[in-house]
Amino acid sequence: MSLHYVVLLLGSNLGNTKSNLNRAIAKIENCLGNIIKSSEMIETQPVEFESSNVFRNMALVLVTSHSPCELLKKIKIIEKDMGRNYDSMVLGKYEDRIIDIDIVTFNGIIYDSKKLKIPHTKHLLEREFSRKILESLNVEK
Repeated sequence: MSLHYVVLLLGSNLGNTKSNLNRAIAKIENCLGNIIKSSEMIETQPVEFESSNVFRNMALVLVTSHSPCELLKKIKIIEKDMGRNYDSMVLGKYEDRIIDIDIVTFNGIIYDSKKLKIPHTKHLLEREFSRKILESLNVEK
């Protein structure tokens, strides 16, 4: 069984965002693998859509035995279990959400399919808040 190092970025801007992130962390540890590093939670403004709800974001480094596709499927189950009804890729737009879990990097591989792109270049290159969170973990791009 191969182990993979994965960076996840989590965000929430509905309800008790701190509690939402903590619930997601517990589910990630229970279903996906061992968290070996985590960033602080920070508050950020919505990006690429307008909302009066502020986001709380954080990043995790995870060790998992799941493949990228398996990991994505399990992440979508966690998001749905926590109350997220729609995926922004399906909707074609961003909206407020109770939880959002993105795979930012996966063992340094490049992966490109209709449902998943690794690395998540928006978080690595375009979104300032993401870069700051990832830099705090000393994560290699």
